[in-house]
Formats: sequence, structure tokens, C-alpha cells
Amino acid sequence: TDGTTLVVHVQTNAARTECAGYHGDALKIRVAAPPVEGAANEALIRFLAERCRIPRARVVILSGAEGRRKRLRLHGMTADLVMARLTEA
Repeated sequence: TDGTTLVVHVQTNAARTECAGYHGDALKIRVAAPPVEGAANEALIRFLAERCRIPRARVVILSGAEGRRKRLRLHGMTADLVMARLTEA
């Protein structure tokens, strides 16, 4: 009821920021930002907040801030709603 935990695999330095399907059991998200000084994490949070139509403060990285595989918490969102909004055309 508090929100949804999302597992993502992040590809940095992409041409554009977008959802790119799945990488194993994780949602693959391409991020246009480089993995320098938190730029890729910030771009990921901004992308998820915009696509899910929630404030950026409601998207929190739980683990994996330094790696490609991350666990994020989207507060106030159901899993079905998150997936519907992330996979919209």
C-alpha cells in the first residue's frame, strides 16, 4: 500500500532516455546521462517520476546506486500502474 519496489538494469550514455524492455528479471532503462557524479541516477529518477506522473521525491533508490542494477521505491504507486505508465507508447 505504501508503493512499489522496482528492479531496473540501467544502461548509461544512451542516445535517449527510455524503457527498453527487460534484462533478465529487471526492467531495462536506457539513460542519456553518463555515470559520473550521480548524473545517471538523477536522470533515472527524473525519467521515472515524469513517466509515472509523481514528484521526484517519491522515487528513492534503495540499493545499487553505484551499479547498473538498482532497486527503487516508487511511493504511492501500485505495480500495475507503474508498469502501465512505463510501457506507454
